[in-house]
Amino acid sequence: MAQPPDDKQAQPPPRRNWVGSVGRDAGMTGAAAIAKAGFSDPALVLRWPEIAGAEVARIARPVRFSAKDGALTLLAEPAAALFLGHETRALCDRINAYLGRPAVSRVKFVQGRLTMPAPRHVPPKPAAVLNSSDPANTYNGPDSVKAALQSLARWRTGRRAQTD
Repeated sequence: MAQPPDDKQAQPPPRRNWVGSVGRDAGMTGAAAIAKAGFSDPALVLRWPEIAGAEVARIARPVRFSAKDGALTLLAEPAAALFLGHETRALCDRINAYLGRPAVSRVKFVQGRLTMPAPRHVPPKPAAVLNSSDPANTYNGPDSVKAALQSLARWRTGRRAQTD
C-alpha cells in the first residue's frame, strides 16, 4: 500500500524554456503530492467513497498514511470524529478487504471542516419560441437590432421558466 517516500523517485523533466502539455506535468505533480502524504498507491484516496461508503466519505477523508505503524489519518468533521471512533474496526476491515492485505491497523482522526464542492451552476437555455405578447416583437427599427432584442427576450424567458 503505502511506503515511505523514496529519494530515487522520478524527478520532473528539466525545463527548457518552452511550453509543454499540462497533462505530462500534472500526473507527476499529483503522484508526488500523494506520495508525500504516504500513499504509494493513490487508489485509497481516489476511491474513498467506494471503500468507506457514501456516509463515511461524506464526513471524513484520508489525509495521511504511515506504513511503519499502519496508521491511517482521516480528516473528519468535528462531530463525526466521535461517531467514527466507534466504527474504526469495521472501517479498517473494509479498507484492508479492498486493498487485499492487512495494511491499515489503526485509524487516527484529525478534526476539521471538509470543503464541499460548490454546486455547479447550470446556465439557462433560451426559450424555443418567443411569446407573441413580448415587447421585442413590436420593435420598429433595423432588423439586426430587432433580431438581437428577440434573442435576448428568448434567453430572458428561458431563465424565468427555469426558476419557476
